[in-house]
Amino acid sequence: MRYQEFPPPPGLAGLVDCLWLSEAPAAPPAAAAPRPVLHRVLPDNCTDILWQDSGDAFFVGMMSTWFDVPAARPLRTVAVRFRPGAASLFLRPGPGQTPIALAGLMDQRAGLDLLWGRSAADRLGDALWSAARSDAERLALLTEALYTRLSVAPGGARAATALASRVTAAAPAGQALALRAVAELEAHGGALRVETLAAALGVSRQYLANQFRDHIGLSPKLFARICRFRAARASALALEAGQHGHDWATLALDSGYFDQSHLIRDFQDFSGASPDVHLGNR
Repeated sequence: MRYQEFPPPPGLAGLVDCLWLSEAPAAPPAAAAPRPVLHRVLPDNCTDILWQDSGDAFFVGMMSTWFDVPAARPLRTVAVRFRPGAASLFLRPGPGQTPIALAGLMDQRAGLDLLWGRSAADRLGDALWSAARSDAERLALLTEALYTRLSVAPGGARAATALASRVTAAAPAGQALALRAVAELEAHGGALRVETLAAALGVSRQYLANQFRDHIGLSPKLFARICRFRAARASALALEAGQHGHDWATLALDSGYFDQSHLIRDFQDFSGASPDVHLGNR
């Protein structure tokens, strides 16, 4: 499978994690693999919109666990991955309308026509796939669509303007609170109690949880767990790349876990395997 990530468009680094392209090969014969798995996707606290050359276009909500992508037929995809809490800014049915609550889309995918309206979704899908285009041309079309969703000025001002700062500064109070909470949780690698976070932000735990679920798509506790898992996994991969052995007990404590069994449980929940098995199958 070919997979490539590209930096976010100018001015959108605080809202977009990356643009990405993939090209999946044909599945092997059924006799060789009844249901072959293309790859395993792990929760990353981000959300995506995918446009595929099959004609499908859909939004993938926040993930609470891993899932396997089955191989079916050759498939090309162009997509955008949003930073936590940013997707709703691009999912409004029209300018000035209320952002869509993401809580109901956890572990779900929703057709883009339901979120953008059929005409807007079909227009971009047709532009991407109805003609032979290069990867660069498809990424440029996607970039233009992202700017359009934010109703920003065209042309030369884009690269010089901090669009992300402008857009988030104008976000509703609940969304602004959720984005501040995300920043704190990420800064602490997920090792921050929700009660402590709520107190630091000057709100009740329940109010924070409600706003976080609506605007981010997960509970703050689950978001923190995924942050911590991702930090632990990144540390384990760095040790592996440096050809150092894994001291899981020390890694667990360094990553904010209570003990090694706590870390192993999160690896099983979020990757479907123990740390040793997961890294061995990577």
